[in-house]
Amino acid sequence: MERVCVTAAGIRPGMDHRATDDTAMPRPTTVSFVSLGCAKNLVDSEKMLGQLAEAGCVLTSDESSADVVVINTCGFLQASRTEALTEIRAAVAAKKAGGPRRVVVAGCLVQRDKNDLLQQAPGIDALVGVNNRDDIVRAVTGHHGGRSQPDVYLADYHPFTQIDTARLRITPAHFAYLRISEGCNQKCTFCTIPSIRGPMHSKPAELIVREARELVSDGAVEISLIGQDTTSYGDDLSGSVNLAGLLRQLDAIDGLAWVRLMYAYPSVLTDDILDAIDECQSVCRYIDIPLQHINSRILKAMYRRINRAETEDLLGRIRDRIPGVTIRTTLIAGFPGETDEEFTELLDFVRQFQFDALGVFPYSLEPETPAGRMKGQIPEIIKQERVSALMTAQQQVAFELAERRIGRRFHVLVDEVRPDGTAVARHEGQAPSVDSNTLIRGADAEVGTFLEVRCTGRQDYDLIAQPISVPLPVV
Repeated sequence: MERVCVTAAGIRPGMDHRATDDTAMPRPTTVSFVSLGCAKNLVDSEKMLGQLAEAGCVLTSDESSADVVVINTCGFLQASRTEALTEIRAAVAAKKAGGPRRVVVAGCLVQRDKNDLLQQAPGIDALVGVNNRDDIVRAVTGHHGGRSQPDVYLADYHPFTQIDTARLRITPAHFAYLRISEGCNQKCTFCTIPSIRGPMHSKPAELIVREARELVSDGAVEISLIGQDTTSYGDDLSGSVNLAGLLRQLDAIDGLAWVRLMYAYPSVLTDDILDAIDECQSVCRYIDIPLQHINSRILKAMYRRINRAETEDLLGRIRDRIPGVTIRTTLIAGFPGETDEEFTELLDFVRQFQFDALGVFPYSLEPETPAGRMKGQIPEIIKQERVSALMTAQQQVAFELAERRIGRRFHVLVDEVRPDGTAVARHEGQAPSVDSNTLIRGADAEVGTFLEVRCTGRQDYDLIAQPISVPLPVV
């Protein structure tokens, strides 16, 4: 899980982010904002920041000087809930010590625990659930006639996708996340997302294209498509546009250089989608596809609706239909009942298939899920040992793949230029935040520009490269 404060792109210490109409509020409220969790949560944070700025709030990265602290939480796993509660209790303690006058908690943990959160962290002034994002200004300003009880904004699931335009982005200007759907209809036995975010509902294609154009006009040259299950996009839209059709529409947007597909669900990743990725010029040859496991019995217990043979067939088709594709996956170690033999099967598979990038999570027991009630729960120490073994195996794979890149030429997008002049960049097969980087020495580069480079070595997971061209403009 990632903790993001309002510092990076667009929001820096000392900058005044408020509406130009100073009559929007009698007295501007200073807000410090902390965003926890995944990219989907980050989009919610950016939208709420935009709403607060439009309402006349002053956004600051200095929590000690803020009138209000807003914490947008993740509630997916126990570790994320622990992190969120630590942040909340710290903010409440600061309030009691004379710091902010209000503490507002939003996001998945609120939707999951609802009013129980008020007992877990006494001193919260307002709760904002995932279906009440548009109530963030009311929650922050607290204009409710002197009520002494916490303000609670907790609506039930609604079958429409919230509009994510007019965001105040936390990401650097040149890349952005674009949510194409919300919720999930898959019924994985370990997952709490459907109970928090509800059934899947797709954002209409015309709204996605409009949002993409807005992001491009705001400086984005790379957009990562996100959702709990991006591959099922359009299933609820009466067949008007599916994911393949959406990719083709986004490919036609001028100024958008890279479109990246994240969170693909394996059992519904079709050849139609693979062909669109291969044929669209701006769509990256990159697929993030969480497999979770390879053993057929474990996959059935997870209710992934796919077995080992079908998984191997899918992975083969991905590589056949998209030459040069980068495949990233995530796995779960220590699922209930996972035997030593089943884990060894997973470990051998990681070594043999050679994923370009891979992440591993220890199974997190969620009592309200079917997996949480299964027999054969694995001790934590064994789960951690299995995570370590998988990551060690993947490290060997990653280092070998990096060595193979030495001498190759490719284009990269510059994310950062360090004080020593080293440019931190990514090639098409490196997604922001989750993957390795390409480090370019001796480059006269600017953030947000493309360079053609030659790989000369590696530094741990990162590639080392030298420029062989001047920065390329985005056409």
